[in-house]
Amino acid sequence: MPERKYGLLLLVLFFICISSPSLLYAETTVLMLGDSLTEGTGVEKTKAYPYLVEEKLKAQGFLAIKVINGGVSGSTTASALSRLKWYLRDRPDIVLLALGANDGLRGLPTIQIKNNLAETIELSLSKGIRVVLAGMRMPPNYGENYTLQFEKVFHELAKEYDIPFIPFLLEGVAGDPKLNLPDAIHPNERGHQIISQLVYKTIVKMVNTPPSR
Repeated sequence: MPERKYGLLLLVLFFICISSPSLLYAETTVLMLGDSLTEGTGVEKTKAYPYLVEEKLKAQGFLAIKVINGGVSGSTTASALSRLKWYLRDRPDIVLLALGANDGLRGLPTIQIKNNLAETIELSLSKGIRVVLAGMRMPPNYGENYTLQFEKVFHELAKEYDIPFIPFLLEGVAGDPKLNLPDAIHPNERGHQIISQLVYKTIVKMVNTPPSR
């Protein structure tokens, strides 16, 4: 009889864990390191995509999830490494690297952008932090050669470091007046909702998968 009761207890615990994924994994901290697109310029903090992603994860039972909005308006890839070092005190498990838009708008050399991002990726991986790279694209008025080389940077880094990759953070949002603020650069609340769906799809897979040892 004791063995039967023990078996039933294990079965109950198993079904509880299945119904609540947060019980299966330890607390997970996700750092979203970006610029004004991540910060949520022009919308309330609770309407920016990092907050929305956290809400979606918690709604799926990942109650121990913590998403840090590390977006700073105007920031470039040059500040990525130092900012990551500052956030190491929060012990992030996952970093979404969403920088490069301001570099591109300023026409900075793509090799410089790539090196800055590579250093940040390498530091993250050396600390056991998993990285998601979010790509960006430049409008065609920057010239065909530059726009192609700029976009290529993100694809090459994702391949070289074999990390999860979101080809374009603003997929389905960029260029649509209904999804952006009057400045035609920053997403409005509806735009952030779409971005959050895109980011969520990648992050939830990582939260569901324990890191490799």
